[in-house]
Amino acid sequence: MTSGLYSDGRWTEGHGPRLTNKCPASGEIVWDGNAADANQVEGAVASARKAFDSWSRLPQSDRTAILERYAEEIGKRTEAIAKTISRDMGKVLWETRAEAATMKAKVAVSIAAQNERAGSKFEQSAFGSSHLTHRAHGVMAVFGPFNFPGHLPNGHIVPALLAGNTCVFKPSELAPGVAALMAEAFQAAGLPDGCLNIVHGARDTGGALLNAEINGLLFTGSANTGVFFHKHFAGRPDVILALEMGGNNPLIIWDPADVEAAADIAAQSSFLTTGQRCSCARRIILPEGRFGDAVVEAIIARAKGLKIGSWDEEGSFMGPLVSEHAAQAATDFQMMLSKAGGKSLRRLKRMDRGGGFVTAGVIDVTQAHHVPDEELFGPLMQIVRVKTFDDALDRANATRYGLSGGLVSDDDALWVKAHREMRAGILNRNRPTAGASGSMPFGGPGLSGNFRPGAYYAADYCAWPQASQVADKAERMGAQGFPK
Repeated sequence: MTSGLYSDGRWTEGHGPRLTNKCPASGEIVWDGNAADANQVEGAVASARKAFDSWSRLPQSDRTAILERYAEEIGKRTEAIAKTISRDMGKVLWETRAEAATMKAKVAVSIAAQNERAGSKFEQSAFGSSHLTHRAHGVMAVFGPFNFPGHLPNGHIVPALLAGNTCVFKPSELAPGVAALMAEAFQAAGLPDGCLNIVHGARDTGGALLNAEINGLLFTGSANTGVFFHKHFAGRPDVILALEMGGNNPLIIWDPADVEAAADIAAQSSFLTTGQRCSCARRIILPEGRFGDAVVEAIIARAKGLKIGSWDEEGSFMGPLVSEHAAQAATDFQMMLSKAGGKSLRRLKRMDRGGGFVTAGVIDVTQAHHVPDEELFGPLMQIVRVKTFDDALDRANATRYGLSGGLVSDDDALWVKAHREMRAGILNRNRPTAGASGSMPFGGPGLSGNFRPGAYYAADYCAWPQASQVADKAERMGAQGFPK
């Protein structure tokens, strides 16, 4: 039994509603079980609370050694993790293998970040010494997304445990399977019971976890959900929030640049993971005229030529969207853009093979009106044509979000200007927007987060600093006007 609830190192059946998850490529049921109910969620938090005292008091070297063994155990399970994620949410196997490898690599990166950003410091002073240490918050609730159901929650859990916190993890109900493999790897690594607990379920389970006695919420998901969480904890400065909430990301392509290379970068930025990355480029901004026309033509050729298939079909670039509901939402969004004045250049269509399969779409929204500033999680690229580079920057920044963006151009001066003026936490030149380095921070302003970037900076929100002035013995003190 690996469904429902993992608490105190044991799996038990959930007492909540029955949940099933179907592979969006084949339609087969790949996960089936009962959700954890509110009482079980409270029990999982209590388990984490009980484990926190001893775990947080362990020497840093002991916690680090356990996490290093966890990395080894993840490495042993790479193929199982990859296939489980692919069957759960449809991502092609070459991508999920990379996700599993990133989960293993995350440990070494987190250890380096912990030492650099949340370690200890000692300085001699006239009175004795000054010390800087970092303390764990307590019990951290981790909400995982479906698009990277292993890597992204792992990116919260690993630094949180390193810092001495304990965790209660609610996987996405759309991709729940990898959680059991993570629990198995932690158990094999020697993580004490109660340090990681898992509660499966949907909205009710998540609501119960929000209302439990947690010390922090670490979340990756939609802006609407993240804003709801932010409001839920209004007036609760004692609860640390780290919210990563996606983006409506712009990519500017400007002459001089190689047309074919620019089209490659644009297509990969928009269509990787079937457009289900929060860093995917949603808006491609191009100049009017022949150069822009050539880039658009080359992009459409790539959209037509992408190989779309099941996760286990050799040579597939794109798998299905996570569900039939997501596929319908993508076509509905495209229809809304068309009604607003958008011109379809390559229509996103539901494919005959059913499930979440759709084709990659390209739509010119230059003349469209009232285009919503929303993140569509799907392979639909919006083209915007402008007269000047200043216009391009204005259109790029015309969003409530600020996660990622980019410039494709060989002109150094344009990059200097874009780097100075574009509002994005991840800003690339001549590289896709979709993807980021684990050794750099990941996050952005606006509705993309709450200024708690993850990846390398996750160490910052997993511990709080404690500064101490230390003298070996108490001595008389004097000051002007102070009695002797």
